[in-house]
Amino acid sequence: MKLYRLISFATFFIIANHTFAQSSTPYTIITNPGEDAATTIRLNWHTNEHSGESRCFYTTIDDIDWSNAKSQKSHQELCTIFDSIYSKTADGKDFYESARFMRNTIEIDSLTPNVKYKYHIDGDSTIHYFKTAPTDNNWTAAIISDFHAYTPLPKRATSAMQMLSTLEQQNGEFDLILHVGDITAWGGSYSFWRDLYSNEPFRKYAWAGVNGNHDNMSRGYTLQSNKFFRNVNNNPLNGYQDELGVCYHFTYGNTLFIMLNNESMKTDEGLQNAQQWVRKVIAKNPARFTIIMEHYQWFYGESGKASQYDRWKNLFDKCGVDLAIAANNHIYARTNAIFNGEETDGSKGTVYIQTPSADNERGQALQEWSGNHPLIKYIWNEGANTVGALLLTATDENLTITLHDRDGNTIDTTLVTRK
Repeated sequence: MKLYRLISFATFFIIANHTFAQSSTPYTIITNPGEDAATTIRLNWHTNEHSGESRCFYTTIDDIDWSNAKSQKSHQELCTIFDSIYSKTADGKDFYESARFMRNTIEIDSLTPNVKYKYHIDGDSTIHYFKTAPTDNNWTAAIISDFHAYTPLPKRATSAMQMLSTLEQQNGEFDLILHVGDITAWGGSYSFWRDLYSNEPFRKYAWAGVNGNHDNMSRGYTLQSNKFFRNVNNNPLNGYQDELGVCYHFTYGNTLFIMLNNESMKTDEGLQNAQQWVRKVIAKNPARFTIIMEHYQWFYGESGKASQYDRWKNLFDKCGVDLAIAANNHIYARTNAIFNGEETDGSKGTVYIQTPSADNERGQALQEWSGNHPLIKYIWNEGANTVGALLLTATDENLTITLHDRDGNTIDTTLVTRK
């Protein structure tokens, strides 16, 4: 039996390596959850134009010799949205991106809940991993944002990746990573995405995130488009209008996640479209907990003034949103549960949280607070050089969110209770 498994292992890689020789190396590989993250995963990667078909091989983590591996051919389409965009090389020189490639996407369904899987793409022996969601609500997620990956300043992404590593070392492996936007400096610069996705956390985990204003822009805001974010991810296509694959929702355990794009909500009409969609999603997807994520801050952490909170608080009250996560302000700010503009005992209302920056280059000085003293319970940053991230721990009864600094110290903790 052992000899048979060794032969199977060798045969698999002979076949795979034969395929490798016929196609180009895949790059910018990311794993995203499917709409039902317990049974479905979505993959996105890129290959050179005219390189031919591309396949993914996947199996469970305990299939040591890949003898039970399955393969699936990707859907391919030519992507040119990043081509000829004005950018910077890693050594700081001005250049125009040369980026025409095949976008490869697949959805793998009928997976087993709460199981760790591994996969690789033909043309590359690098192993990537993901874990399907459990059917109950026992899981953990790292939450990070605003690290503005920029190849001329590689320490930005390094700081964020080290922050994730510190969280992992202290708390064990996560089940997924959530990001709250601005993970690139200029989303139109394809080389920034490709370099960022080569980091280890993108190989080890599924990522789910939102489109930040930096992810939505090219250098100098000369071009703004949600297509940058869309083409480096393969999120569920359950959004609305032009937001398919950018605004989306998925269920993880007994928690419903709804991901929003602030860049499409700058007008009253845009906000109305987003809110109408959110209402429908919540009505059709009852869950033990509902979490909404967007990039722009609920409050301005330096002063306490309200920002997106005023635009969304009535809907969150009516729809029973449990946790609202935002970013952008680069200052951590957190409330207890709020309903009808007042703090509650947690039996109803929404907890609002916004993440700090994580690139060791962002942060703001705190000012004299001018508003929302009773509502905002905690603020934190490290000044101009801030690195922080959150850990979300879920059970059937509670969501626990802890803020950690760059050394892993717990700075703040809050609890969201089951309603």
